[in-house]
Amino acid sequence: MDVSLRLAQQPDADALLSRSPLAALVGMLLDQQVPMEWAFNGPWTIAQRMGDDDLDAHRIAAQDPEAFAELLAAKPAVHRYPASMAGRVQKLCQYLVEHYDGDVTALWRDADSGRELLKRLNDLPGFGKQKAQIFLALLGKQLGVTPDGWREAAGGYGEEGAHRSVADITGPESLQQVRAYKQEMKRAAKKS
Repeated sequence: MDVSLRLAQQPDADALLSRSPLAALVGMLLDQQVPMEWAFNGPWTIAQRMGDDDLDAHRIAAQDPEAFAELLAAKPAVHRYPASMAGRVQKLCQYLVEHYDGDVTALWRDADSGRELLKRLNDLPGFGKQKAQIFLALLGKQLGVTPDGWREAAGGYGEEGAHRSVADITGPESLQQVRAYKQEMKRAAKKS
């Protein structure tokens, strides 16, 4: 990938996210119940603790589940819920190995439409509709993966000029805009 993602707001982690589709996908998986930067720093932390400079779906899928959970739980923990997320990361990698021979780019390489790609993302363990739409928007907006109808399939997350999710983060300023949007949505939800 020849892009420069700035989701973790930490140079080494962002460099990994920028060159590794698997790292970006794992970061998206980890992006729940923790700050976005923490989630997207997770793939770099996992790679470092595994003694690598990248993530490998085959290697993660084959890890002993208890040892992998301990790796994510070591201080500082990769996630607020390291054991649970370790299981989810392994299930995601096992799925990728089983269905795509561990090649994350095969998810989108031959997708005929945004709708088809959204279905493939939604089929991933740990991905529901919202997470799949956000990752589809990230693919389209920042990674150049733009099958026909991708914006429509991504819903509001695919809108040009939106600041709703990690798909829209390109630096500290846009991170603050996304945070403000999320806070507004939380306030609106409490009022209803």
